[in-house]
Amino acid sequence: MKHVVVVAPYFGKTMCEAIEAFLKLDSVRIGIVSQQPFEQIPAFLKPKLQEHYQVQSCLDSNQLKVAVQAFIEEWGRVDRLLGYLEHLQLPIAQVRSELGLPGMKAEVAERFRDKNKMKASLQSAGLPTAEQARIENLGDLHTFLERCGYPIVLKPLAGVGSKNTMRVSSDEDLYSALNVLMPSAQNPVQAEAFIQGEEFTMESVCIDGSVVWQSSTYYLPGPLTVIENPWIQYCVLLPREQYPVHAARFAEQNKQALETLGIKNGLSHMEWFQEKDGRQLVSEVGARPPGVNIMPMMSIAHGVSFWEKWTELMVHHRWDVPERQYAVASVFLRAQGHGNTVSNVSGLEVIKETLSPYIAAASIPKVGQPRSEHYEGDGWIILKHERTDQLVEAVRKLLNTLQVQS
Repeated sequence: MKHVVVVAPYFGKTMCEAIEAFLKLDSVRIGIVSQQPFEQIPAFLKPKLQEHYQVQSCLDSNQLKVAVQAFIEEWGRVDRLLGYLEHLQLPIAQVRSELGLPGMKAEVAERFRDKNKMKASLQSAGLPTAEQARIENLGDLHTFLERCGYPIVLKPLAGVGSKNTMRVSSDEDLYSALNVLMPSAQNPVQAEAFIQGEEFTMESVCIDGSVVWQSSTYYLPGPLTVIENPWIQYCVLLPREQYPVHAARFAEQNKQALETLGIKNGLSHMEWFQEKDGRQLVSEVGARPPGVNIMPMMSIAHGVSFWEKWTELMVHHRWDVPERQYAVASVFLRAQGHGNTVSNVSGLEVIKETLSPYIAAASIPKVGQPRSEHYEGDGWIILKHERTDQLVEAVRKLLNTLQVQS
């Protein structure tokens, strides 16, 4: 019997899906640490939960430690302390380190969360990455610009989901970015040379330090372009072929990067570039499941729940998924215009008529809903097909037909 504590700040849809997957595991006792009280746990989860501990902040490692110690006192031991959110990885790892729990420790988690330490580790291992520097003041930036020149990219050192990632192409851009990021010794930021090329992901499963499974998706277009243009509707594409030529070439570099950073057991999310000349570079990697609908996309492609597979991996260190049956794409719908709410969704009936065999799941924007400021937009449609080329044509038709206005 494994005693598992899951850190789940709030009970949103994806969080509940992950908790439910934990509760389906065999020979497992589950407890939850949350910022919401027990009374607010959804009814369908409550019967199987053994314990619940409420904290004010799941990001505070001291509060997490107190919560885990309460579980240890009640149960006798805790075998796993887990959570899937990016910004939870370091505080969870700090508690593991302090209490001697199995799993990724603080030193390794910090290499994944701190982009400067991450890139320094990868560069020391001889792996190609963009030129980079830790920025605490304007002088640091001028030194970096003397070496790299414009354009560059500025981002938070421990950012999540491309938030506040900015392309800087001029002095004017530079000062605008500085007023947002406000770098200092207490709040350093990451500077990187701007890479022009195609951008991909590589999801990897590690067991006992060995990569046992890999999968790659396309970003069409890349995340920075999406953030700079809030009206662009974009696509994340998972091809039917698990190892297209470009991904097969990158696979060994991906393995070396994960070994260098020190992940032993888990599902990681790598972002990487391929330049026009074929050169491939690591962008960054998270020691957690991917976002932008890649988890449901992989579930559809393989015919199994990847949340269930992830929980089995993290608790029992097992991984077994069937072969991929479909190419899958997630198209993110983003409103055009200057309004604060969605005013119209056009082309939906045409899409239902012509693409209904392709549609695997959808969250369609509703007229009157607030316009989202998140880069994932106001809604999405997931398409699937046995052939990647036919799926790409369906994606083109969707993007050219369905429009959201605000």
